Amino acid sequence: MSSDLLTSALADIAADVDRGFDLLLPVPDDGRARLYEAMRHAAIGGGKRLRPLLVVAASRLFNVGLESALNVGLAIECIHVYSLVHDDLPCMDDDDMRRGKPTVHKAFDEATAVLAGDSLHALAFEILADEETHPDPFVRAELIAELARASGPSGMAGGQMMDLAASDADFDLHSVTRLQQLKTGALISFCLEAGAILGRVPPEGRQGLRGYARDIGLAFQIADDVIDAEGDAAVAGKAVNKDAEAGKATFLSLLGIDRAKAQMHMLVEQAIAHLHTFGEEADLLRAIARYTVERDR
Repeated sequence: MSSDLLTSALADIAADVDRGFDLLLPVPDDGRARLYEAMRHAAIGGGKRLRPLLVVAASRLFNVGLESALNVGLAIECIHVYSLVHDDLPCMDDDDMRRGKPTVHKAFDEATAVLAGDSLHALAFEILADEETHPDPFVRAELIAELARASGPSGMAGGQMMDLAASDADFDLHSVTRLQQLKTGALISFCLEAGAILGRVPPEGRQGLRGYARDIGLAFQIADDVIDAEGDAAVAGKAVNKDAEAGKATFLSLLGIDRAKAQMHMLVEQAIAHLHTFGEEADLLRAIARYTVERDR
């Protein structure tokens, strides 16, 4: 049952996100056309859309309207996609493929890729500031502040900086965990936090969701490390074996493949346990937790 629930939810969110970006990014008939085409190339089609789905799933716990949840999910996906566009640049990870198609700087050029990433970053906050996302300006302000924190130096960007340093540094398990909690986990945590913010749940009522987010964020990253080590590039839609070639410390290199996989499954069970106060309204979150370690891309 949970598998059917998730399959349907993943298909729905993929269609909703693509439709949202199609409406947000019409190509103008002027000198900005190439920029919009690059943004559409990056944002439409492909990707798991896991972050928007997490917002929708968390919002269900508090009876938040689907349109509000989808708008916040689109904003988070803008941040996620911008980070991928910039991460793929030659000055960062220098990747040629993303989501099964050429990266933006390959399909267009480096300057356009930088501007496409910048524009997606700005679009995220434009969406959150819109009254259609939520009528309460205090809710919108909290969403904006928390997404800024999750995507800046205290979150995703800070984690990427640590990742750039990882090739030359002797990172231990604590350092790698901290890196991933910032680079991957901060945005995932915001997805759960956003559902609670939309539902006007006070900070002290969000502890269970924060625990769930922390555990699936780490499980998700260990699964990514496993895919990088054992996966098929054609299935993953991106290059694999990059971490080992770069000599980076990862959960796999520090724990070994068997211990890493055991830890990954333990984290999933721990995440699900954090939802014990909820009933069937949390079934989608439980299914997502299991999916994080069962996926192949």
